[in-house]
Amino acid sequence: HRAHGVASALAPIALGNSAYPLQPLGQQEEGLASPGAEGMVVMRKLPGRYGFSLFVSASVLGLGSAAAAQGSHAHDHAAEAAADAAPVAAKTVRWSDPAAWPDGKVPAAGEAVTIARNMDVVLDVDPPALRSLTVDGKLRFANDRDVNLETEWIYLRGGDLQIGSEDQPYTRQATITLTDKVPGEDVNTMGDRGIMLMRGTLSLHGDREHTWSKLARTAEAGSTSIEVLDASGWRKGDEIVLASTDFDPRQAERRTIAAISGNTLTLDKPLDYMHFGQITFGVDERGEVGLLTRNIRIEASDDAETSYFGGHIMAMAGSKVFVSGVELNRMGQHLTLARYPMHWHLLGDGAGQYIQNSSIHDTYSRCVTVHGTDNVLVENNVTFNTVGHCFFLEDGIETGNRFVRNLGIQTKCHPTMPCEPTHLGPAGLSSSTPGRGAAGQKSDQILIASDNTASTFWITNPDNSYIDNVAAGSDQVGFWLSIPQHPNGAFLGTEIAANTWPRRTPLREFRGNVAHSNFDGFLIDRHIDQDNTFGLASIPLL
Repeated sequence: HRAHGVASALAPIALGNSAYPLQPLGQQEEGLASPGAEGMVVMRKLPGRYGFSLFVSASVLGLGSAAAAQGSHAHDHAAEAAADAAPVAAKTVRWSDPAAWPDGKVPAAGEAVTIARNMDVVLDVDPPALRSLTVDGKLRFANDRDVNLETEWIYLRGGDLQIGSEDQPYTRQATITLTDKVPGEDVNTMGDRGIMLMRGTLSLHGDREHTWSKLARTAEAGSTSIEVLDASGWRKGDEIVLASTDFDPRQAERRTIAAISGNTLTLDKPLDYMHFGQITFGVDERGEVGLLTRNIRIEASDDAETSYFGGHIMAMAGSKVFVSGVELNRMGQHLTLARYPMHWHLLGDGAGQYIQNSSIHDTYSRCVTVHGTDNVLVENNVTFNTVGHCFFLEDGIETGNRFVRNLGIQTKCHPTMPCEPTHLGPAGLSSSTPGRGAAGQKSDQILIASDNTASTFWITNPDNSYIDNVAAGSDQVGFWLSIPQHPNGAFLGTEIAANTWPRRTPLREFRGNVAHSNFDGFLIDRHIDQDNTFGLASIPLL
């Protein structure tokens, strides 16, 4: 919220109380494909050979008797057509049952597993690390034990991955670890090291709903306990993060709850900084405390901490995403387009889909990206220590999406490097003044030009709702309404873009939002161009 570097560090900016209009201003892996009863196939890797695109033919999907490996994800039309075929009756089997698998053996380490359309598999064991997992049918996690799944990637090719449900949230511990032992793969244009959906359904429901609170009183530096307004549902051993209440957003602090009594949390180690917790002159300046722990965890293996090449979730055409109470850790792929922790990609109407009650932390490219998709719900999520624009409306074509009560803490421009921002200043744009020139927009260490002036909420079309969100400590911007004249990116030059005028569109809803401990709490426009560069100020909003 530090508007141009001069505003008070503690006083939040309440961003709007009502809607207002913007006036017209590789190589294929060679393996043995073993068909089994119920149409399931396991690709068994031959020693010393590594592949890029692993597929099974339509015949393996219950449409014939032969099993084969197809050469390309992008061109496996038979398998794609099979996934589109009419539903078939599914037989429920348990992963641990040898009779459910080809040659009477459960998958071994390094195997590429495909679950066919007529299979409903309950994962009731911790399998050895897999080469890959393609789901044309259904895979469900057993809810009577903790489950760990390790694989290079998961491809939901018309299939379902389910952990818990909206009516019956998962109550055990589930972890999906995405590895990168075979780099450079491209699963049907969606890259690798991810959970990738093409007409698939991702349904993940953990048991945490209370995701963040505020301090009930100031926590001094050196304190070993804090009091929050509401710690209901939080547990000993949970990881939390205290937002900065200073000018410096890097005063956010991660701690583990060592003990809990009512709303008083004992911490595993003393605080390094003071965190303000008072209402002053009617302004609520109490620092936020976010819960990072969830009982469903999706993460890249720890090599991502040095490569910055994390996991990603990408939902493409015809897919459905219902995610609640999930922890995303070491996700996003730095300097790689379209590889984000959570990414709706060109779905069109996403009504009914959501990510809520989740945490996204220690990531390498964005938080939640909504691209060419309308009417999804992003609610009650906590983000911490993330890179680039965090809650990201990509091209300016997206409408009807709702961002409600999300808390974003410590948004950075790079994993380790400082930002090279383009700031407003009394001398205007001066390339000789550090932080005042536009050189940072040309850096090869950012994904798009504006990521060197990263924002927690990047808003490119006013026809979306932002309600009760908090931008608590971005290295640069809290909320940025960066509004193109016409949608760009994937829609640049299209007829729909030519007929869409974000700058002439009323703001649907923007109320109850707060920004503090940012360099700039709120920016509007700056004249974003077709290549995502931007200027000192706006041209008239026409």
